[in-house]
Parts: sequence; C-alpha cells; structure tokens
Amino acid sequence: MSGVAKRTGSRHVLVVLTLCIVWYIISSSNNVIGKMVLNEFPFPMTVTMVQLCSITLYSGPFFNLWKIRKYQDLPRGYYLRLIIPLAFGKFLASVTSHISLWKVPVSYAHTVKATMPLFTVILSRLLFKEKQSTMIYLSLIPIITGVGIATLTEISFDMMGLISALVSTMGFSLQNIFSKKVLKDTGIHHLRLLHLLGKLALVMFLPIWLYMDSFKVIQHPAITNLDYRVIALLFADGVLNWLQNIIAFSVLSLVTPLTYAVASASKRIFVIAVSLLILGNPVTWVNCFGMGLAIVGVLCYNRAKQITKEKPIIPTTTKSSINYAPLQNTVDPYYRGSISTNYKTTNGHNSNTTNSLLANGSGMPNGSTARLLFV
Repeated sequence: MSGVAKRTGSRHVLVVLTLCIVWYIISSSNNVIGKMVLNEFPFPMTVTMVQLCSITLYSGPFFNLWKIRKYQDLPRGYYLRLIIPLAFGKFLASVTSHISLWKVPVSYAHTVKATMPLFTVILSRLLFKEKQSTMIYLSLIPIITGVGIATLTEISFDMMGLISALVSTMGFSLQNIFSKKVLKDTGIHHLRLLHLLGKLALVMFLPIWLYMDSFKVIQHPAITNLDYRVIALLFADGVLNWLQNIIAFSVLSLVTPLTYAVASASKRIFVIAVSLLILGNPVTWVNCFGMGLAIVGVLCYNRAKQITKEKPIIPTTTKSSINYAPLQNTVDPYYRGSISTNYKTTNGHNSNTTNSLLANGSGMPNGSTARLLFV
C-alpha cells in the first residue's frame, strides 16, 4: 500500500509541476503579447473586450466537454447584491490592468501588483473588521518598500500607469474577498463562476465599449488595412488569457492555498524576467532590487499567513472572522466534498452525504473551499 501511495504522491507532484510550468509559460506569453498588441493597437478597452469574449465563447463548450457541473439559478436579490457587483469589478479591474500594461513596462506593472496582500489586509479590516497578527503587518513592509524603490527608479514611469495598476490590484483583491463568499454561499464550481462573471461583465461592458472605443477602432489602420499581424495578436491574447485562468484554477484545485500563493509569486518573477528578456525595456540594478524585494515581501506575507493559521492569535474583537450562511435551496451537494447536506429518505431517516466529485485527496486542507479566482 505504501508503494501505491508513494507512486500516487509522485504522480500528483509531477502533475502540479507540469501545470505550473505551462502556467508560467502561458502567463508570460500573454503579458508579452498583450504589451505588443497595446504598443501597435493602443485600445486597452478593446483588448479587454476580446478577453471577455474569449471567456464567454470558449468556456461553455470546454466546460461541457469536461463535464464540469452547471450552476443552479441564484435568487434575484443575491444576484443584484453580489454577482452583478463582482462582474462589474471584473471588467473594471481588467480595463485598468490593460491601461497599466499600455502605459508602463510589464515588469513594473507586475511589481505594483505585488501590493495585493496590502490591499487584502486593508479591505478586510475596513469591510469585515478583521485584525491580523503583528507578523503579517511586518511582512507588508518589504512589499511597500520594494514597490516604492521600483517606482522611484523606474525609467519609463507614468503616473496613469501607476494609478491604473493600483486600481486594478485593489479590484482583484475585492473580487478575491467576495468571490470566496459566493463560493461558500452557493457551492458554485469556481470555473462556472468565472464563466458567469465573464458573461455578465461582457454584457455590462459592451455599451461602454461601443461608446468609447468602437468608432476609433474601426478607423484604425490595423483594421481598415486588415493588418493580420495585429488581428492575430489580439486573437492570441484572448486565447492565452482564457487558458491562463483555466490552468491557474486547475493548479489551485490541486494544492493548498499557501502552495498556490508561492506558485503565483514565483510566476510573477518568471513573467518579470521574461518580459525584461524579450521586450528589453531598460532597467537599473536598483530597480531590479526593488522588484525583488517586493516579491520577497509577498512570499513572507504568505508564510506569515500560514503561521498565523497554525497558531491562531487571541481575537481582539467580538467578531474577528467572516461568517457565511449558505443560501437555502441553492447549495450544490457535489461541491468539493466540503459541504455536507442532510437528505431525508423515503423511510423518514436522515442520511448525510458529502461530495465525491473532484475529490482526489489533494484538495484544500480541512475541507476549505476558499479560492483565489483572480490572478
């Protein structure tokens, strides 16, 4: 039995490593191609529109092919209170992310995005009155310092690019916080939630895009002259963005949150290095030091979160955590095995069932259903 378990564990590690390598390659390619597109086709809203269309068009057939369960209808009030704002935040964060990618180098944009832990701590404190340990607060210092050094020494600095990157990072932090609540409340599959938010974001964003960008786009030489290179880059950017999300969620479903966070930080290092190598934007050693310090700060933050979970601090408020109450009649009993539902049999006896779908023995610890949907 030990030999079988060892082979299974080795296979699991190999699968995760392979997925991470593919994830890093696709993510870096997506960022490099996105930068190339925006240099020749300066319409960040249109690039966002292409990516939202990719999520909407490709996800449905792909998920049906892989038999990913469909989500149940949600109450209208819940839709308006959480799903719609999440979809709005998705396209807002995506647009500002592309604006930052357009205005500043990829390396600097990803360095600024390393401030996501800072936004998560601040927003959790403001919205849910959560207090963190001293170790977590201290881990934010190298992040802030590193981003500050990178900003002061960035040769291609642009204020709009910095603000857009910060707004985008804050938007993704909010989505991570509230998407966890939606997953907990409804039991919706995380990939189906991505598809749902993509469709809603596309519907909401379409009128804005038609008003702001559509007439300018059709008059651009790349479109009027049918520049197939730009069109091909746009198409590739949309496909790569969709694949990046799919692979990121696949990695997330196979490892613990800490492992995923470390993998995500490593991915950011890989993206920065590849962008510097391929795009060749000028940097100084001090600038590189700032980038590295920010990434090290993210790793320290992830480790501090793990230590805090292992040794919980004494709560300083009467309510130091978020309580999520599942919606009635909407919980999918097949959600990751972390939600159990009592069913009454015809004999009047209660039976407790837990999920076996997707239960591969390598999911989140302690049955956690937390997911970081936006990377």
